[in-house]
Amino acid sequence: MSAEQRIEQLVLEMLEHQDTSLFLVDVNLSNSKNSQKVIIHLDGDEGISIDVCAEISRKLGAIIEEEDLIHGSFTLEVSSPGLDQPLKLRRQYAKNVGRKVKILLQDNTTLKGTLAQVDEHQIVLHEEQKIKSKDKSKKQGEIKEVTIPFEDIKKTNVLASFN
Repeated sequence: MSAEQRIEQLVLEMLEHQDTSLFLVDVNLSNSKNSQKVIIHLDGDEGISIDVCAEISRKLGAIIEEEDLIHGSFTLEVSSPGLDQPLKLRRQYAKNVGRKVKILLQDNTTLKGTLAQVDEHQIVLHEEQKIKSKDKSKKQGEIKEVTIPFEDIKKTNVLASFN
């Protein structure tokens, strides 16, 4: 078992004992000149607190050292994925229903709208269509409902809302 696989297994075991609404998004190991960096992204159906991330980081760091999973020095970062991180799991889509998203499709078409529904095979996006009025002075929005199968999605990012 690779170090990355073992770390993923450890995190999943820790989450089982924490809260069933929490889930692992991804584990990344990267090498730099002087040390390795271990990045763990966690999320929850209702979000995740910094206290939970810190607790898992402490426990995980101790086990990584104890089991000597990373040789030499390493940096461990446990956090929730930021807005700059694309959605990776269907569970993340469900958590973000009602929020504005930007979707890049496999054919490189980009769609923006409100994530309206999610099921195991597809999402429904309420895409706002900009329509110029006859006098071209005002733009009106018409909502178009678009159903997108998961296999057609290359990347989805949640858009920041400042309302």
